[in-house]
Amino acid sequence: MKFMIVKKRYNSSKSWLRKHFSDKYVKQAHEKKLRSRAYFKLEEIQKKEKIFYPGMDVLDLGSSPGSWSQYAAKCIQPHGYVIACDILPMKPMINVKFFQGDIRKTVLQDIFNSIDTTNIQVVMSDMAPNISGIPNIDIPNTIYLVESALKISVKVLSDKGSFLVKIFQGEGFNESFKKISLFFRKVKIIKPNASYLTSREVYILAKQRKL
Repeated sequence: MKFMIVKKRYNSSKSWLRKHFSDKYVKQAHEKKLRSRAYFKLEEIQKKEKIFYPGMDVLDLGSSPGSWSQYAAKCIQPHGYVIACDILPMKPMINVKFFQGDIRKTVLQDIFNSIDTTNIQVVMSDMAPNISGIPNIDIPNTIYLVESALKISVKVLSDKGSFLVKIFQGEGFNESFKKISLFFRKVKIIKPNASYLTSREVYILAKQRKL
């Protein structure tokens, strides 16, 4: 029985890898020397929603390997700056200040102590927990990350600031959407073309922070 479970997981991993490396966004990311295919998700959102403007500062939560920071840094030049943080390491890039650590612990205080955060106009989070495949574990962990990112956005965003966060549709989704709506005037659900069709992954974009 144990052998069958291991074999099933192995076959599932092989299938995922085959799908991943044949994906057009993965190929384009490699050709353009981008950090990951997630770059194209943010690019599509920006083209439709115009959340970035030159001169603004952006807080990128769960930034590694850095594709969102990479795209945002391009959009906010000249004079804009990306503040990025993640538990995992991230290679340096121009106009991005990276802090390694857990946003639920001391890293945020490190950011506030060392950088002027008064010009942050976008908080974005592409964070996701390590997926176990067990819904009773994965869903609460995902919602917890969404709510952690929301708390940070409420703390740092000024009037009319925007919040973009990854979330998975399912239990707890509606409650999270309603909670975000308490703090922002315009809230919508977005599923970029670069997101896998079979995935429950979507993004909530909230604009115009209520003060």
